[in-house]
Amino acid sequence: MSEENVRSDADLIELSKKDPEMFGLLMERYQGPLFHYIRRLTQLGSDDIQDLLQEVFIKIYQKLNEYDEELKFSSWAYRIAHNHIIDHFRKVGARPQTNSLEDYEWEKIISASVHIEKEIINKDCVEKVKGCIEQLPLKYREVLILRFVQELEYEEIMDILKKPKGTVATLINRGKDLLVRNMKEQKINCF
Repeated sequence: MSEENVRSDADLIELSKKDPEMFGLLMERYQGPLFHYIRRLTQLGSDDIQDLLQEVFIKIYQKLNEYDEELKFSSWAYRIAHNHIIDHFRKVGARPQTNSLEDYEWEKIISASVHIEKEIINKDCVEKVKGCIEQLPLKYREVLILRFVQELEYEEIMDILKKPKGTVATLINRGKDLLVRNMKEQKINCF
């Protein structure tokens, strides 16, 4: 393992403030997770996601001096990505979609929502439930993705969304309830 891989985020942040070349190490560390987060929220093609990701990294670099060391760097970076995605879609007048999730990622949300074993889910059911998830308002889709696909802890989701724990828990529960209600309304019962 190289020396750069064992350095903490805090170390890399301090080094990046003095030497911009060191920021590349932070970018390498977070490029994959942030790329997948943006992909899951936006349904854009790879080139557009790469463009958004580069814009996010520029914002992260520009705001390094504002970083609050009380927060996990990953939560802070996700928050910047979250805000940038929302701003991007406000500018283009569109809403982000989530149907670019992989089937196994959809299954995580479905399993969390209806408490079933993954083995029971079949492809046809996943396709039907995708439609139900896509109908959820963005605030519910996003929190379900952060919790069950990104597998973030409540505290990290709180930092990203800038909402208290009770609100995050409520959004997750309402999102799951709404998903189950949508499935019942559309008579999707493949479990």
